[in-house]
Amino acid sequence: MRGYRADTAFDGERVLPGGVLVLVDGGAIADVRPGTAPAPDGCEVAYTPGTTLLPGLIDAHVHLCADGGPNALDRVSGKTAADLAADIATSLRAHLAAGVTAVRDLGDHHWAVVDRGTDLDGPTVVASGPPITSVRGHCWTMGGEVDGTDDLRRAVRERSERGARVVKVMASGGAYTAGTDVLDCQFTVEELRLVVDEAHRHALPVTAHAHGLAAVERCVAAGVDGIEHCSCLTPDGIRTPPELVAAIAAAGTYVCPTLGRDLDRLGGVLPRQVQAVMARTGMTHEARIAHYAALHRGGVTLISGADTGLNPGKPHGVLPLAVADLVAGGVPVAAALASATGVAAKACGLAGRTGRLRAGLDADLLIVDGDATRDITALRRVRTVVSRGRPV
Repeated sequence: MRGYRADTAFDGERVLPGGVLVLVDGGAIADVRPGTAPAPDGCEVAYTPGTTLLPGLIDAHVHLCADGGPNALDRVSGKTAADLAADIATSLRAHLAAGVTAVRDLGDHHWAVVDRGTDLDGPTVVASGPPITSVRGHCWTMGGEVDGTDDLRRAVRERSERGARVVKVMASGGAYTAGTDVLDCQFTVEELRLVVDEAHRHALPVTAHAHGLAAVERCVAAGVDGIEHCSCLTPDGIRTPPELVAAIAAAGTYVCPTLGRDLDRLGGVLPRQVQAVMARTGMTHEARIAHYAALHRGGVTLISGADTGLNPGKPHGVLPLAVADLVAGGVPVAAALASATGVAAKACGLAGRTGRLRAGLDADLLIVDGDATRDITALRRVRTVVSRGRPV
């Protein structure tokens, strides 16, 4: 048995006054005690004054096959199986180094992530398989094109049979696929509802990529379980009708804003695809973070995911910046931390396994320098990462 003690703690849901002592036995949390509690006889305890202990972070939107280089998604289709396996392993190591102990992969390339299985030495992976998209629709090169209702049913069944744990569907076009438009819808409400019904019949949740306001409205009408981006874009900028916010909140639909960007890696220049969308719609980063804070105030449940791997500004391991963006927009620190721990675990189907400091769950822990419950930038000052009981 080994112990980890910190002066400040967040248990995945709330701040624990007085810090915490977490006892780990094998790969699981054995006990969670107050910070001043004595450790069992013979138990070695790791402790550094001035640190915060919290559950390992969960990035709810990653692309493990993409290496974070320029035009990463375009280059994936030309890679061999060995290249993809190497990129996936490298991506997971980068997440782990940043304190991310679980990821939800929503951009698999021809089943490379799903078929790989779970890496017992790395972050827990929840994978969707190739996103379901229209013919030549957003991310069609990943292998998820469908045409008609029969194809949609078949696609959902295939994901269930191959071991995917979530179904992703592209409800709108995307900035990174030539020939598609972020403002255009790729499926009707009836088609999206068919995906939801078929997925639920196989006990799988559905999360939908949706940028345009019309696509978001169709997702809500179809009853999806989650919405990625949920940008609510129109030709005149972001527009979010109050009744839509109320409907998302009432349905308990998870929204993943996919914030977080490392401008230093971009040299201060955004990818041309992103610049084009901003120019067409008047969207700004400041407007986006304000938009998601407004959704939070309206009762919408937010989870954190950084859309990692897409370009140099979205490297794997950038999730702490996505959490910080929520706080910059006005989301309280505790809610932002929960969006990347306890709440994200629920959204990703991992609540019985990780995301909380609770006896019996996986010993996925993150210790950072400083008080992360007051200063969200402390998430970037990683001191210790524990993945399923194994110190990294």
